[in-house]
Amino acid sequence: MNRQHTSEIDVEVHVEIRPAADSRVVHHFASTRTATSSLVNSQSSVVRATTDGAHSGTSHPSGSRRPVSVRQNIWSIGDTLSDRDWAVLRSVAEHRFLSVSQIHALHFADLSSGSGLRIAQRVLVRLRELRLLGTLERRVGGVRAGSAGLVHYVDANGERLLKAESGQPVRRHLTDPSETFLKHTLAIADTHVSLAAAHREQRLELLAMQIEPTAWRQYIGIGGARLRLKPDLYAETAISADSEYEDSWFIEVDRGTESIPTLVRKCRDYEAYRRSGIEQDRSEGTFPQIVWSMSANDPAKAERRRVALRQAIDKDRALPSELFHIIAPDALVDLMQEGSDL
Repeated sequence: MNRQHTSEIDVEVHVEIRPAADSRVVHHFASTRTATSSLVNSQSSVVRATTDGAHSGTSHPSGSRRPVSVRQNIWSIGDTLSDRDWAVLRSVAEHRFLSVSQIHALHFADLSSGSGLRIAQRVLVRLRELRLLGTLERRVGGVRAGSAGLVHYVDANGERLLKAESGQPVRRHLTDPSETFLKHTLAIADTHVSLAAAHREQRLELLAMQIEPTAWRQYIGIGGARLRLKPDLYAETAISADSEYEDSWFIEVDRGTESIPTLVRKCRDYEAYRRSGIEQDRSEGTFPQIVWSMSANDPAKAERRRVALRQAIDKDRALPSELFHIIAPDALVDLMQEGSDL
C-alpha cells in the first residue's frame, strides 16, 4: 500500500515553518483568504538586527560613529519586507528560477486576475530595486513578452539576507543557464504551480512539497557505494481534506531531452532505492509512486516517448511495472485525485 493514515501527519517541507490553521497545508503558496500568506514563517515576518544594539548613527562611547556593517544593512532591508515578500524570495531561491506568471500563481492567486498581476509586478520591481532578485536577459516568450516574460533568480542581497536568516550558505544561482537547464527548471516549477492551484481549488490536498535538491535521497548501494537518488520533486497528497489516507509521489519532469534507455536506468535507480528500505522506514512502510511527467515540443513525439518508456519498463523484469506512472503533464492532478491503490 502506498497510503498512510493521516490521523497524525508529519509534514516535511523545505523551509521550517510554524503550523498554520491547517497544519497539513504546504507553505509554498499564499492563503486564498488573505492578501498576505499565513503560511510564512512568522519568525521571519519581522526581522531584527542581531547586533549589540548599536545602529547606524548611534554614538560610540568614544564619540565616534560606529561603521555600518554589511550585516546591519542586510537586516535593515529585511525589516522592510512583508510576509509575502519573504515567501516570494524563498520560492525563487528554492526553484532557482521563476517566471512572473509562476510567482503570481504561487503567491498572488488570492487576488483578482487583473489586480493580482499588477500587484505582483510592483512587488517584483521593488525586490529587484533592493537587489534581492535579479532577472535573466532571456525572457519567457521572447522580448515581445515584455516584463511579463522576465525570469527571476536570487540576487546578491537576497543571497546575503537568506544566509543571514538561516545561518546556512545559499547555493549560488546561475545567471546564464543553458536553454535546456532553464526550460527544465521552469517545467518543474510549472508542476508545483499546477498542484498548488489544485489545492487552492480543493481538487486535492497538497500536504507537502519538496523541490530538488531537497527531494533527493541518499542510500548505500552494492559494495557500500554512497549513492544519491535525484527526483525533480517529492509530494504528499490526499484526495480530500477529510481523507484518512495520504499518498506520496516522486515526480520526474521529462521534456524529451534524454534517451529512453537513460530514463530506464533512472527507473532502476528508483528500484535500487526502494530495495534499500530507507524510504519505507521513514514513512510507515510505504514507498512513493513514481510519476514520469513527459512532454516535448512536438506532442506526437511526446506521446511516442510515453509509449516507449511504458513498454521498456514493462519488459524489464527487474522493475515492478505497477510502481511507475507515465503521463502527460496535464494528467498529473487527475492521477493524484484518484490516489494510489498500491
